[in-house]
Amino acid sequence: MAVATLGSVVLDCPDPAALAGFYAGLLGGEIVSGGEDWLELTGVGGPLLAFQAAPGFVPPRWPSPDGSQQIHLDLTVADLDAAEKEVLALGATVLDAADRERTFRVYADPAGHPFCLCAG
Repeated sequence: MAVATLGSVVLDCPDPAALAGFYAGLLGGEIVSGGEDWLELTGVGGPLLAFQAAPGFVPPRWPSPDGSQQIHLDLTVADLDAAEKEVLALGATVLDAADRERTFRVYADPAGHPFCLCAG
């Protein structure tokens, strides 16, 4: 028997409003305030995605054994090329997308968190 259920995935970041806006552009949904220095993205399905201000935030480095990636999201898309254009327009940066035959590509959100676009 499970002890708990997953309530939310929380991303630390220097600017919760900017990062919430990026993910709202990527996933849809509505940004709502969850209190000072905390925003939530609702209406996207799955667990709640939240954004928390983290003073002194140091973005993860991917891939690097010296700088843990901390967490990453796998996001399923219908068309990798089309999705790539959209996430780059939203402010993502490419981390590992040179192999166009793979079923996934790796990017970083504006705060530096890695995420993958995965063929669905």
